Amino acid sequence: MPKKIAILGSTGSIGISTLKVVQKLKPSFQVVGLTAYRNAKELAKQIKAFRPKMAAIMDEQFFPQLKALTKGTSTKLLAGEEGVVAVAGESGADMVLTAIVGAAGLKPTLTAIRKGKDIALANKETMVMAGEVVTMAAQKSGSKILPVDSEHCAVFQCLVGSSNPKEIHKVLLTASGGPFRSLHRKHFSKITLKQALNHPTWRMGPKITIDSATLMNKGLEVIEAHYLFGVPFDKIDIVIHPESIVHSMVEFIDGSVLAQLGTTDMQIPIQYALTYPARANSPVSRLDLAKTGKLQFEKPDHGKFPCVDLAYEAGKKGGTYPAVLNAANEIAVGRFLREEITFLQIPRIIEKTLRKYRPLTNGNLDGILRADRWAREQAAAF
Repeated sequence: MPKKIAILGSTGSIGISTLKVVQKLKPSFQVVGLTAYRNAKELAKQIKAFRPKMAAIMDEQFFPQLKALTKGTSTKLLAGEEGVVAVAGESGADMVLTAIVGAAGLKPTLTAIRKGKDIALANKETMVMAGEVVTMAAQKSGSKILPVDSEHCAVFQCLVGSSNPKEIHKVLLTASGGPFRSLHRKHFSKITLKQALNHPTWRMGPKITIDSATLMNKGLEVIEAHYLFGVPFDKIDIVIHPESIVHSMVEFIDGSVLAQLGTTDMQIPIQYALTYPARANSPVSRLDLAKTGKLQFEKPDHGKFPCVDLAYEAGKKGGTYPAVLNAANEIAVGRFLREEITFLQIPRIIEKTLRKYRPLTNGNLDGILRADRWAREQAAAF
């Protein structure tokens, strides 16, 4: 029987890459659920191509368009957050790949986990906001969480065969350094939106591209790694690696360092998450180390990229602080993408929000969501 999968965020870069992987691995997989934010045209094409049992569009104003574009198909169409949550939990999927951007991915991902679905996780914000809640829910339901982010997938692969966290000396998350790795700090005040969206090695959505430019993406990944692998923050380091060939490493207590290498193609970690524990042949381009040449590594410049320290600080404080960090970052990045603020104002807004925060709620889901709403209001006002 084919493995049934639902893809949340199917019209984004990760979602589209996942559908390419599924197409190549037919008949081993069957798509039973799809969701999108507002791209009704692309979602309609996917519905016609894969004929899922259910599909949902988050922005309800695009539902009539989706309905018109899919007339004659048998797919059950839904809209709004409730519709996305329904696809996550009720489409009959064995595995749910969560590629929704931002905090919007938390509720549907948690719903799928509580229903015992395995998760291919490409929505790091779920673990950043609610790592303890998510891991406890997964332990209770038996749901497996398989990381899709290239860095966490790399760590996961390096840890295969070594399940004892006490054997880990360091988790080393690699980062390309983004487009401003070599730019002097004095020029940061003149950074434009176009420059920030020009990532040197990966082609991603606008939000994660800006996160990569500020290095907040790596900070969020530190928090995600803490919860995914049960490793304390003082054992998680960031290493700048401009070539993006080594996707991450693990150093063990005996001095051995294991690294996972590959080309910059998200189909590789996506396929590994879908087929785990097996591996399947892939048509992606192969890594040629002789052609690649030098591999460089360096420490991140914390002065140029203050978002890294802000993420470590929020992660170590725990509770609802990571949710506040994430929400403030989403608002600040959104404002930068609309060219309302400068690049340098992104970390300043995040820091102001964190400094003003006084946790009045515990770390349960309701408390996390209240902290998220508070932080969004604050970050929008600064």
